Amino acid sequence: MLSLTEDKFRRLADADSVIAAIRVAFSRDFSQTLRMPVRSSLPMEAGGVLLLMPAYDSYLGIAGVKTVTVTRQGGVNANYELIDPLSGSVRARMEANWLTDIRTAATSAVATSILARDEATTLGVFGTGRQAESHIAVLPRVRKFARVLVCGSSNSDVPSFSRRMRDRYKLEILAADAETCTRESDVICTCTTSRVPVLDGRWIKPGTHLNLIGAFQPDTREIDDETVLRSRVVVDTYDGCMAEAGDILIPLKKEIIKSDRIVGDLHHVISGKRIGRSKPDDITLFKSVGCALEDLVTARLVYDRAIA
Repeated sequence: MLSLTEDKFRRLADADSVIAAIRVAFSRDFSQTLRMPVRSSLPMEAGGVLLLMPAYDSYLGIAGVKTVTVTRQGGVNANYELIDPLSGSVRARMEANWLTDIRTAATSAVATSILARDEATTLGVFGTGRQAESHIAVLPRVRKFARVLVCGSSNSDVPSFSRRMRDRYKLEILAADAETCTRESDVICTCTTSRVPVLDGRWIKPGTHLNLIGAFQPDTREIDDETVLRSRVVVDTYDGCMAEAGDILIPLKKEIIKSDRIVGDLHHVISGKRIGRSKPDDITLFKSVGCALEDLVTARLVYDRAIA
């Protein structure tokens, strides 16, 4: 059995390859080959949660499961097991925090490449944690951003984070308040742990694309009703969205929107079965709660490289 530490995984999982692998995975019709139940979420002590994300794809000939714990004391901790579906043996066991970071940002990058305008030049990021950094690292792979605006909570050290990101990724990265970040960005990524909206939908300019990745429970959200009302919504998967995406479920429950507000899932827009952006002034919104297919194809990519 192969064992991969976080550092080894990072060396094997370059952003461009993960973006390509996720694009291919969502391009094909996996409805007949993929077995992927909705993520299980088990409450633990002190508000913690244990997430279980299994998947088996007969097309890829591999199965896997990710376990994630989210706690106040320990933050986020993830591990992944890649499984031989014939023998049932574990082929690889991986520390999976970076797997989660890179596959999430790569999925946002795939959505951005399809939904954002080609001339997008300013990236706005809400959050200063791991996912904020991974999106700053990965999204410039699909659009030529001239600058990045970062908005954090009142408790976060946004100027320090911005300096670190600027030094690390050689981009113009500036701290900004929520309104400036929203009004001046062409692509917005919300990468927060907030349970309530972090921006006002009235601030979003026509033509903007949003990637929402922070909220993954039905009673939490990062954007308000106005944002959803103004947007053409694309989700990573319907089942995951309807089980967990508070950004969509809350306005649905309040009957502010109807289910047809969702124009398609990521497979639909990549394959051309549905139109994501219909005109330059559209506001497009990609809601991701994360799915086990993204983990599976990323883990398989890294496994194949490790044994090559």
